[in-house]
Amino acid sequence: MSDFKIDLPSAKFKQKAMLTSIVILLVALLCSYIQFNPLVIFTEFHFLQEFFVEMFPPNYALFYENEGVGQSILQTLSMAFLGTIFGGFIGFILSFFAANNIFQLPFLRNFSKSFLAMIRVIPSLVVILIFVIAVGPGSFAGVLTLIVTTIGVFGKLFTEVLENAEDAPSESIYCVGASHVQVIRYSIIPQVLPALISNLLYAFDLNMRAAIGLGIFGGGGIGFKLYMAMRVLHYQDATALITMIVLMLLIVENTSNFLRGKLLGEKL
Repeated sequence: MSDFKIDLPSAKFKQKAMLTSIVILLVALLCSYIQFNPLVIFTEFHFLQEFFVEMFPPNYALFYENEGVGQSILQTLSMAFLGTIFGGFIGFILSFFAANNIFQLPFLRNFSKSFLAMIRVIPSLVVILIFVIAVGPGSFAGVLTLIVTTIGVFGKLFTEVLENAEDAPSESIYCVGASHVQVIRYSIIPQVLPALISNLLYAFDLNMRAAIGLGIFGGGGIGFKLYMAMRVLHYQDATALITMIVLMLLIVENTSNFLRGKLLGEKL
């Protein structure tokens, strides 16, 4: 009798096959639950064709015929800037109370961390709806929302930056009789200041995108103008506004990346 060897699937292959089968089954169940046919993506392009025909050519005359468009652009920039400045400042202060190497009272430190975590998990769309109800629709509600979201997200980043500061400079200043406040002022802050400013620039970049999205939900700015143009079926105006939004975001992103690179000593 000739010897022969049967190669059975390995345990790792069986595990991957099981996970793949579970994912496929889950996708099929979810599509069935929400009545979504994935084939529509590939077969129903004529709806998109009709939509794009109505959107072109863009009505760029809107920018000099309607003064409100320019004001809405300035509103969006102002919302992003103010949300970054105020939210970043408050998050920076709270990060000192949450950092393990700075604040020595465990109860208040844990409370600060829990507060930042609680703010961070609340979706920005929920926050904007709350402020729209509280103060009414407009840029004020948008600024308040950006402040809250910036505190939650970047308060945590600021805390991590502070906790990653080197201990040697602080210990050296302690040895010459400096107080805890002086150690923070002359050792920790100089170490983390470039990273903090870099994070603020990144926050402004994100807040620009968020300000446009919040405008659709009552936060004012160019996002609200885009929502109204789509709502009244002025698709060519909407295309012009989308073009301006993309241009704004590209300018802000490239400027932010350039400043962060210069600040951190990167060669661009």
